[in-house]
Amino acid sequence: MFKELDPLLHSQLRLAIMSLLISVEEADFVFLKEKTKATSGNLSVQIDKLNEAGYIKVTKTFQGKMPRTICNITSKGINAFDTYVKNLKTYIK
Repeated sequence: MFKELDPLLHSQLRLAIMSLLISVEEADFVFLKEKTKATSGNLSVQIDKLNEAGYIKVTKTFQGKMPRTICNITSKGINAFDTYVKNLKTYIK
């Protein structure tokens, strides 16, 4: 009856990151921080967890002399997010 929810996505901040990335081509760290209102440290840890799971791809570059972290959702991340939403709906019905 109830489907298992992905524990990686069941975290409020990680779910927020994935929700933002599913709707944009890419997002940088500053954008994600502004939208989620997370601290830099917490956001960094959660991005690392999603990256290690293969749900997002993280690219670190420089814009002038300033470091820039860019995140993209992967096909694995899209599938995991879609499954999470589908499974969550079994709890609502």
